Amino acid sequence: MGGLGVIGAEIRQNWPRMILNGVLVAALFQLFMLVALIVRFQALPNYVTGYDWFGNVIHIIRSTPSLSDMGPIIWEEWLLEVGHMNYDYGAGISEWSLNVIPSRLFVLFVLGAMMALCLGLMRGDTCSRTASGSMRAATGLGALLIAMTNATMSWVVCCATPTWVVGLAMLGLGVSSSLALERVGPVFSIFGFALLVAMIFTLAWRRARQTAEPKGALSNA
Repeated sequence: MGGLGVIGAEIRQNWPRMILNGVLVAALFQLFMLVALIVRFQALPNYVTGYDWFGNVIHIIRSTPSLSDMGPIIWEEWLLEVGHMNYDYGAGISEWSLNVIPSRLFVLFVLGAMMALCLGLMRGDTCSRTASGSMRAATGLGALLIAMTNATMSWVVCCATPTWVVGLAMLGLGVSSSLALERVGPVFSIFGFALLVAMIFTLAWRRARQTAEPKGALSNA
């Protein structure tokens, strides 16, 4: 059985676990971002706003003549906003918020499913401890890059738009420096997925080789 066969067999055997892990990663990451915002700004959210995502998507499809423009607009469409409103300024201004965006939920779901696939392929792997540690580190780095660049937090200091660099600003990096890094987010995300794909194929190839080794030993005997 080749590497692709190993991957297919693993998916068929563990697809419920992959789906569950994808849902958990997508949901728990939203909770993690909300808790991080509450801890950083020492304030509980005081407003929740829901958006008609399906209706807005239909409106975008009907009113956007260019297919090349339609995709990016839908990609950034919001489903839910949870944040803290400061009413010291007239009608109020949103100081910070967590924006739940379906497209980012889908990316995080795929991330969770891929992580479950990697962990499944790692089980029973007989590689050395050093090699195993390196593969786990590469998998963790890929997951970190994807999750980090799909964060959807907003802060009034960072133009109040949901972007992954808000997390960098919250950690202490200068706002101007953080915003300057915003454009490289897709590059980091693609690199993260590339790492995970590389780990999946590497682990599948190793399992295929390890499975074939006893047969080769028997034939040589």
